[in-house]
Amino acid sequence: MALKFRNYIDLPSHDSGGFDHADIHLSSGKVFLAHTANGTVEIINGLKNCHLATIRGCPEASGVLCAQSENLIFVASRGKGKVLVIDANSNNVLRELKVGPKPNGLAWDSVRKQLLVADTEKYQAMILDPYSGEYLYTIILPGRPRWCTYDKRSDLFLVNIRDPPGLSLIEPKTRSQKNFLSVSALGPHGLDLDSVGHAFIACDAKKLVLIDIENGREISSVSIGGEPDVIWYNKSMIRLYCAIGKPGIIEAIDSKEFSISERIKTEEGAHTLAFNSNMQLLYVFLPKSCRVAVYEETG
Repeated sequence: MALKFRNYIDLPSHDSGGFDHADIHLSSGKVFLAHTANGTVEIINGLKNCHLATIRGCPEASGVLCAQSENLIFVASRGKGKVLVIDANSNNVLRELKVGPKPNGLAWDSVRKQLLVADTEKYQAMILDPYSGEYLYTIILPGRPRWCTYDKRSDLFLVNIRDPPGLSLIEPKTRSQKNFLSVSALGPHGLDLDSVGHAFIACDAKKLVLIDIENGREISSVSIGGEPDVIWYNKSMIRLYCAIGKPGIIEAIDSKEFSISERIKTEEGAHTLAFNSNMQLLYVFLPKSCRVAVYEETG
């Protein structure tokens, strides 16, 4: 298995700053990217390998999440305390949800059709109906939240907490925090899941940790080459991709052996990526050169 470089895609330029989260609309191959420096959402045509469109009005664009079955894209705007709801097919902004004051992490409950928005200023998770904008409930978190996800297998929202280092488990059925799992490494940041109830947690302490969600046991850990941000799990290849902005590398971790199987030099500051599981394409966002590096997982 190896990541093979395919091409670059140019993006609109910025004077300083960079990009944040991105997600893939799998049925169309579109990539939706938070362009934090410009306060925009960039749309990339993943089939034609070109920049497609820019959506403005998203100051300090941060978290991005696709609800695949609903063809909806959610983008958090930390600068305006709102979340944009975008139609993935037409690229139109359907509505803006007032949240805040500093929304960042997003998670989608695909069963109840509810959106979790984690706020980095108030240290809370707000759950709302993205169609009506109605607040459903709020959970006060034990610390500053980082990335989030929803695990359909356990029917839980998972929220990484920077300090105290751990994973908050929120139960939609009871609208409460079910548990808080301590993490041995400082600064939990990137978060993703495998298919058997384990959470991958990339930590500021330059470690990747694997935790069993059900019993809270830490299964394994591996040292990585710097402070990580976004991670993405490739279930078909049993590999996890980890973006490290300094020195600017992607590390691929073999999740069976829990060891680094590949290291690719990218660009300093490139701390975020997205993975198209259908096409086996990894998109790495390069802030200095304002472009995307596209890699193919050869298997």
